[in-house]
Amino acid sequence: MSLWRELWSRRSVLSLLPLWLLLQPCPADYCSWKGSGLSWDPHSRAVEQVHLRCTEGSLEWMYPARALRVILEPNLSSARHTAVCIKPSSHFQGANIYVERDGQLHLLVSEAEVPRLRQVSCFSTCTPQRVALFLQASPQRDISRRTASFQYELLSNQSTSPDFQKMALVEAMCRPCDNMELLMAICSSDFVVRGSIQNVSHDLENQMSRVEVGVLQVYRQKNQIFREDKSTGEWQGLIKTLLQCKVKKGGGDFLFTGNEHFGEAWLGCAPRFEEFRAVYQTASKKGANPCEFQFD
Repeated sequence: MSLWRELWSRRSVLSLLPLWLLLQPCPADYCSWKGSGLSWDPHSRAVEQVHLRCTEGSLEWMYPARALRVILEPNLSSARHTAVCIKPSSHFQGANIYVERDGQLHLLVSEAEVPRLRQVSCFSTCTPQRVALFLQASPQRDISRRTASFQYELLSNQSTSPDFQKMALVEAMCRPCDNMELLMAICSSDFVVRGSIQNVSHDLENQMSRVEVGVLQVYRQKNQIFREDKSTGEWQGLIKTLLQCKVKKGGGDFLFTGNEHFGEAWLGCAPRFEEFRAVYQTASKKGANPCEFQFD
């Protein structure tokens, strides 16, 4: 089962124009929003509206009622985000998620499709600076708690074609990086870690592999994915990659690089550490290394 699917192949399309008649802003911080449908006026016909101005964040809508319009509008004037990815929470309930396009609503996430709720959904954008999502609450017969929550990321893609397999979320390289790619990886990756492969497990359903890493040194990480095990005092972490990369457990130390998405580490370049050291030292002597790297 693929992680990705083209949004516009979906047939569930609703007219958007009647829902624009009344829009009411909701308070939100720059990146995330949390609110409850119970706090809204039950007699109002207004559609609540939330503005989120980061390239990644989250939304949690408890007791969904009526509808919620979410505007993703990052404060980056020069950014050209060509795709948006949505990852529903494991307990997503109470609403469906649509994306607005050309005055229409296209179904993106349906609470009725339980298997798809475990997947990341991505779609291309027509207006890179502004993306609108629409959450429609499902009919409810009781007051039991339901929560429609998800994480989002806006991604940039150098290709003009929306080839989602080449986007950052699945950017794992299934071939050795060349020297320049490796030198660039240590400069631009979200994480750079020296360690060894402790174990590799495979998820056939989602076509992914999980690499358990014993960490010797963390040179850089965006978030605390690699952390110390309090019981053993050893550092460790989990890195994901595509099943097609056929990662296997091997001896020796590696330099793991890659990027983080939705709180998970995805593998980029991963040479043996001594191979990386030789490449870096050669480039350094020629003045060809794009950034400095401190080995100690």
